[in-house]
Amino acid sequence: MALELYLDLFSQPCRSVYMFAKKNQIPFEFQKISLMEVYYFSQIYDKHEREIFWFEVCFDFILKSGICSVVFFKFQTPDFWYPADLQRRAQINEYLSWQHTGIRMYGSKMFWLRLMLPKVMGVEVPKEKMDGALEDLNNALNLIEEKFLQDQPFIGGDHMSLADLVAIVEIMQVTWTDCCGDFCL
Repeated sequence: MALELYLDLFSQPCRSVYMFAKKNQIPFEFQKISLMEVYYFSQIYDKHEREIFWFEVCFDFILKSGICSVVFFKFQTPDFWYPADLQRRAQINEYLSWQHTGIRMYGSKMFWLRLMLPKVMGVEVPKEKMDGALEDLNNALNLIEEKFLQDQPFIGGDHMSLADLVAIVEIMQVTWTDCCGDFCL
């Protein structure tokens, strides 16, 4: 059975999966979905399980969450993505466990405050709210530098890993709001 990836590329985890599969030349069938539309889920998944953010259909089952985990183990990819060395792997796992609440929520909040609310919904965001969100995001970014990078070029060492890819897409979403303005809408 071919790997089918049902992804909404507006979603950071979906972009991570897509970029990982493309970079590693993993053969897959890309199915573009919108996480905002229930229609796709009713075609593919039980109507009562709407909590899915992205999923893969492979090996005759549906994976509802995780970051490239099954894809990594099914397909041969270079060791640097998820190294066999237990210390490096532990550092990568630590970041992947932390990022959901450590950076993602602050990056997503900035995305909404800087782009979605003012540009899409026409809602003015108070300066105090923006300043507080920016401070939270800066604290999280400082923690990435101090805790996870620790004067290394990448999380867990000298080579890019799955944790770095996940970090990149989270940070890209925030920086994207700086340059898009009215153009992206």
